[in-house]
Amino acid sequence: MPFSKPVPALHAVRTATPGEGVGSSPGSPTGSSTGSSTGTPGAPGAAEVSAAPSSSSGPASSGPASSGPAGRENLPGILFGIGAYGLWGLLPLYFMVLKPAGAVEIVANRVVWSLVFCAILLTVMRAWKPMLAAGRNPRTVGTLAGAALLIAVNWLTYSWAVLNEHAVEAALGYFINPIVSVLLGVLVLKEKLRPLQWAAMAVGFIAVLVLAFAYGNVPWVALALAFSFGFYGLVKKGIGSRVDAVSSLTIETAVLTPIAIGVMIWLSMTGAATLTTNGAGHLWLLVASGIITAVPLIFFGAAARRLPLSTVGLLQYLAPTLQFILALTVFKEAMPPERWAGFGLVWLALVMLTVDMIGGPRRNRRLRAAAV
Repeated sequence: MPFSKPVPALHAVRTATPGEGVGSSPGSPTGSSTGSSTGTPGAPGAAEVSAAPSSSSGPASSGPASSGPAGRENLPGILFGIGAYGLWGLLPLYFMVLKPAGAVEIVANRVVWSLVFCAILLTVMRAWKPMLAAGRNPRTVGTLAGAALLIAVNWLTYSWAVLNEHAVEAALGYFINPIVSVLLGVLVLKEKLRPLQWAAMAVGFIAVLVLAFAYGNVPWVALALAFSFGFYGLVKKGIGSRVDAVSSLTIETAVLTPIAIGVMIWLSMTGAATLTTNGAGHLWLLVASGIITAVPLIFFGAAARRLPLSTVGLLQYLAPTLQFILALTVFKEAMPPERWAGFGLVWLALVMLTVDMIGGPRRNRRLRAAAV
């Protein structure tokens, strides 16, 4: 997404208490345990902020949301959540400011400068020990390497979409991500769906058909974003709470950095690089991509620790909504009636999933009472 922000799976939030360990935004309305995210484009390790304890803050949990005066506990969490999803939602503006840099150069710079920022952050937090411990585990590194490749595809697709007048379709990708999360839960994790979830899946499938008609072909950009981010969350679910968010982001960007540096050298040799040829302002804007990656993740982790799952699940739609509004009002992308119809069906499916998610706590209480 832009920099995609993953949403921690329902199971992960309950047991461990997005930032970008489980790879999906907390509170995905699917209620699925796939751990895929829905609306924060391309932020690696996001889910871990809530799913894994930070080295400095200790185990994260949603405890504050249920203890103490609700107003005092939840207001900071809501503000952090709005800050995280708001920044992710405004990323298209950042990409447009980076022109004439192309999508490949933007992603390469983001990888390299994110690694630099993570190194500084680990030093300030004195958190090198858990990161190095995770880096010595071949299974963990292998899993995070797979996640890194998936999130790189997500970042590259999103950057290309925004820079090539496909911002509406990019927003669609993050709107349908919760539906993809449910689909992966059924196909990969063999989860069982409730009737309302099945209905939402059917509506989502019809929406894709309508949008394929509207675009004249399959909306590949939206599907690539939704599935790359969905599988990213699925892979990160395998990490669970073993690696904190900053360590995860460090390892993922470290895996991608040799490729990113090679790309930057190649662009420089071919005369296509803009990092050092468009003035100091352009250079620092590209360098700032490391900070722009980490700050929403930190905000997201703070929100996930303070808010109940249902609240974060509703906040996650802020990012694609802002992206959609920017696409129409700033980038002036076309939105014919048939596309409105397709988006309307997607939004209907999301409402159904959200209603099912909100009803989850009540349903669980009834089941516990019946068990007693």
